[in-house]
Amino acid sequence: MSRRPRPKIVTLTETAADRVKAIIAAGQKPYLRVGVVNGGCAGMEYLLEYADAPDALDELVEDQGVQILVKADAILFLLGSTIDYETTRLASRFVFRNPNQTDACGCGESVTIEPAKIDG
Repeated sequence: MSRRPRPKIVTLTETAADRVKAIIAAGQKPYLRVGVVNGGCAGMEYLLEYADAPDALDELVEDQGVQILVKADAILFLLGSTIDYETTRLASRFVFRNPNQTDACGCGESVTIEPAKIDG
């Protein structure tokens, strides 16, 4: 019995991958870690940080030449997400496009996310 391929937890757009590569090349830490934390008026906030090494329970995802560490407690919340990097006249920032996100606060700093439903 063959197993179906595991979907990537997160992927990067080309723009996001280029930005992460530039930051890492400038002497930052070699990994990008993503996750979610409780906070904000909508209940959760996305976490982006750079890391020296994977934590014991991190899931390693490689996309477009970038090594992404996904915190274990965030996997079901981030499954199927795409991380983009946007530049506007007022700001430059990473943006999550998450199919599990059901709501966001007015300022866009916090979100409501439901865990992904896994077909058995």
